[in-house]
Amino acid sequence: MVIQYNIIQMKLQSGAFSNGGKIPRKYGYKRENISPPLSISGVPGGAKSLAIIMDDPDAVKPAGKIWVHWLIWNIDSNTTRIHEATVPPGATEGKTDFGETAYGGPAPPDGPHTYIFKLYALDTTLNLKEGAPKKKLESAMEGHILDEAVLRGRYAPK
Repeated sequence: MVIQYNIIQMKLQSGAFSNGGKIPRKYGYKRENISPPLSISGVPGGAKSLAIIMDDPDAVKPAGKIWVHWLIWNIDSNTTRIHEATVPPGATEGKTDFGETAYGGPAPPDGPHTYIFKLYALDTTLNLKEGAPKKKLESAMEGHILDEAVLRGRYAPK
């Protein structure tokens, strides 16, 4: 007898841009600075919450480090959509490298950059206060990640 397993891989997508595609200018920090719509699927059954980290690894050259644009955690694991310019009820945001506790859109100083949205399914909810930085979020998630998904987008200043 052959047993087949239907493995569903978690996915993060946006109706505003395709994976690897161009992020529309309105989501930029110096534009409307609103978060893009996101859709989530394939969350593993044991997940208790979700977290998203959005950062810019291309900022290492001009800024000297990966630039953090959005931190959000304790998203309900049953969430399938995060609407444009919203934070899901009950979710908590962390401090970005703009010094703000909110979404900070793309703002490359030196040409096109790639922005990475990383979605994590966690087996717990996180006991972190609003405004926590990326290092604290990553530390709190350690040992609790059930699955992860990535969405990449490109943004150019002009």
